[in-house]
Amino acid sequence: MRLAAIDIGSNAARLLIADVLEYKGTPQFNKVNLIRVPLRLGFDVFENAEISKHKRGMILQTMKAYNHLMNVYEVQHVKACATSAMRDAKNSADIIRKVKLETGIEIKILSGDEEATMIFENHIAENLDKQHAYLYIDVGGGSTELTFFAEGKLKYKESFNIGTIRLLKGLVADNTWLELKEHLKSNTKSSLPITAIGSGGNINKVFSLSKKKEGKPLSLELLKDYYKELSNVSLEERIRMYKLREDRADVIVPALQIYTNVMRWGGINEIYVPKIGLADGLIQSLYEELTLAGK
Repeated sequence: MRLAAIDIGSNAARLLIADVLEYKGTPQFNKVNLIRVPLRLGFDVFENAEISKHKRGMILQTMKAYNHLMNVYEVQHVKACATSAMRDAKNSADIIRKVKLETGIEIKILSGDEEATMIFENHIAENLDKQHAYLYIDVGGGSTELTFFAEGKLKYKESFNIGTIRLLKGLVADNTWLELKEHLKSNTKSSLPITAIGSGGNINKVFSLSKKKEGKPLSLELLKDYYKELSNVSLEERIRMYKLREDRADVIVPALQIYTNVMRWGGINEIYVPKIGLADGLIQSLYEELTLAGK
């Protein structure tokens, strides 16, 4: 079965195409292709509360391109979702209507709670050792989703309007940080040591820069070092020295600020980076829906 997921985030839109193979009754998800377009919707929305005419055109062209690709790859089913920027944009309903009319792709806007649930659909923690509790940290352009897993159970999930683009624009108030800190202190209590699981393009890039072996965690101290190192050079120098795209070079610093704050406040020293994201969760969620429907 060939499935696709479209994740329209505040910084980029991603199309993930995957094959699902069943082995002894267990689904195996094999990535066929992943395409990313830096739409950067949050730069419009978080200041002006709507998506500009130019960006509306970019969304439509991206969805048309994704539709053509899905046809070429003979995708059988697709799930398309949008997150923080589209949640906040007052003209998102018009955009969704036009995309549906011109491409047939139906976009659902996820609530913060639904977004946290979709990240958890990857079930990474369930396959790790039971001697730890796990905090999923998913950092996007508009929001950060936290999901806490302990003793084999999902214990807590919450979404906060703290994202990389909001931070770049100076749109995160001190009391929003305080709310996140208090939530962490109240809802991540465990007799087991807590390990973080990071998702999002920025933590994936930090992992690549670290040259760590797959499956090895990054330490909080290493993230702090990268934050200090990257903060102390200009955007142009980040692009040149670290070979970053411009749309990654500007958001990687606020992303590191979020990851390090969450880990410090949660008393967490290590973070695993399994290179999963919302699109992976959407694929797994779509597969479960189709299985329940007998398709």
